[in-house]
Amino acid sequence: MFHGSIVALITPFIDGIVDEKALAKLVRFHLENGTHGIVPVGTTGEASTLTGSEHKRVVEIVVNEVSGQVPVIAGAGSNNTIEAIQYADHAAAVGANSVLHAMGYYNRPNQEGIFQHFRALNDATKLPIVAYNVPARTIIDILPETMARLAALDNVIGVKDATADLSRPLKERLLISKEFCFLSGEDITAVAYNVHGGQGCISVTANIAPALCSELQNACTQQQFKQALDIQLKLMPLHQALFAEPSPAGVKYASSLLGLNSANCRLPMVELTTETKQIIRSTMESLQLI
Repeated sequence: MFHGSIVALITPFIDGIVDEKALAKLVRFHLENGTHGIVPVGTTGEASTLTGSEHKRVVEIVVNEVSGQVPVIAGAGSNNTIEAIQYADHAAAVGANSVLHAMGYYNRPNQEGIFQHFRALNDATKLPIVAYNVPARTIIDILPETMARLAALDNVIGVKDATADLSRPLKERLLISKEFCFLSGEDITAVAYNVHGGQGCISVTANIAPALCSELQNACTQQQFKQALDIQLKLMPLHQALFAEPSPAGVKYASSLLGLNSANCRLPMVELTTETKQIIRSTMESLQLI
């Protein structure tokens, strides 16, 4: 089962294309700073603006660079079930440990449609599947009763919960009898989510402060929640600053201040305002990250 600080990895660009050298550098940065797992080509990885070949190449680079040191949960989500299966097949072929599936955006299926989508994925791949519930982006919400149906599928082993509803892990734990991996998808709620039975967070902030995010999650694992809360309070201004404008513009700018990559995003994401840049820089300076 996956646990701890799992980074929702950014995808670096240079001159309009994926910066493969910077991507490998980012992976090494996380391996050196205690990150427990890596999620390439998710929301923060700008998967929605990557071509199919770019998507697959990013997964290949991350898997090769990680070389088995931590789990790789490859983003494979699509509102096209056929495409989602193709991404899952590729992730399996190159050696990813699991796949992360968000779905439903734009075509807005009902709860039965959500279940049938995941059943098709379950039947098509042997990789463990993490269901990504992010209604702020997909419009639809995977309700607890539907999550329990997904959990009954052999290969659905966990959830990335970005609902920000702290009652969710409790409601779902009442309905799911098998061992199931509960991961927060919201940095701000990560500690509280773990108190309610979570095992970790797929984190945006971990791109910038991997050691602190890892320390926070290690404290939660040891049920040292006072220590985890102290770290969370230190990180809160950074959590807020990174989302002052649509993500991942903030986290990519912050990562550029670390010298890891350029701040470039793909349209329709645009450059941050000068004010937000100043807030991010000052917040990172206060944490002694730069």
